Amino acid sequence: MANDPSLTGESAWRLSEMLDDRKISSVELTQAFLDRIDEVNPKINAYLTVAGEAALAQAKEADTAIAIRKRRGPFHGLPISIKDLAITKGLRTTRGSKAFEHWVPDADDIVSERLRASGAVFLGKTNTPEFGHRGSTENLIGEPCRNPWDPARTPGGSSGGAAAALAAGLCPVATGSDGGGSIRIPAGFCGVYGIKPSQGRVPAPYDGAGGWRPFSQNGPMSRTVRDACMLFQVMAGPDPRDPTAITTPAPDFLAT
Repeated sequence: MANDPSLTGESAWRLSEMLDDRKISSVELTQAFLDRIDEVNPKINAYLTVAGEAALAQAKEADTAIAIRKRRGPFHGLPISIKDLAITKGLRTTRGSKAFEHWVPDADDIVSERLRASGAVFLGKTNTPEFGHRGSTENLIGEPCRNPWDPARTPGGSSGGAAAALAAGLCPVATGSDGGGSIRIPAGFCGVYGIKPSQGRVPAPYDGAGGWRPFSQNGPMSRTVRDACMLFQVMAGPDPRDPTAITTPAPDFLAT
């Protein structure tokens, strides 16, 4: 099934059910997305970094756990893209800047940590302008990100790579972040769903990059509302490492 193009257009919640029922394997699913990325990404530059070998290794581990019914969470074995402002252990994190072009962090930020704990497979890091400081997605690391509906146009920004990847079927769900429209603008430009959460709903300690932290929130991006709720549920919730985070548990977004 790895060559089945319908897999890369399927909703995340449905793919999760298929993984749990063992109708597909995480390796097959991850390979399908990597094949799609190989085909399409050179045309739209949605990803700055593709983590092919690491993603397949994560997927293989996920399949082993599924076989013995030890799923780690709702994203177990499910491929996902991470915006390149987020910090990811062992995976290049450029923040869209030449200054960080070769930086490989030795730890995850809170959102990346939660997604790993939920069993997600990291396909790679999506394109963003330098430190997220634009409403379109260009930087000095490579070619501009392009809108898959019309490559002559921008996908918006600063989560332009995430929105373009979703619209082009290069991931089933994606993380974004929004200080002044950085999820909402590209979601609108690319015809996908995204939300800027209430301040403090998703914890994110100040890290000094770009100066956005007092205003910016990490949030979900997807092709369906249910997928966005599914991702938001994993991202949200208190954490003592962020003194500004909402201290009460997140509501059950999926219940609605």
